[in-house]
Amino acid sequence: MNDDKSKEFLYTLLGGALLLKDRFSDQFDDILKKGEESKDDIKATATETMAKASQQKDEIESELKNKIKTIVDELGLATKKDIEELKELIKKVS
Repeated sequence: MNDDKSKEFLYTLLGGALLLKDRFSDQFDDILKKGEESKDDIKATATETMAKASQQKDEIESELKNKIKTIVDELGLATKKDIEELKELIKKVS
């Protein structure tokens, strides 16, 4: 008889566990989905931020090059292109 009560208790316990699983399964799935969506949102935001940073870096580099070119022009300094042209001219004259 004791063995029957143990089996009954075990079956009741298993039944209760299955009932809890069924009852909360949808809620756990929703929580997991929200967690995955959060990961996706974070990845998308990080990707977007990196793209913007890269674009801004390119813009800053372009602006810096333009400023340097303007300063070189204002100071009347020879550029690499100017020096190459002079080298070619010297070769032709020699």
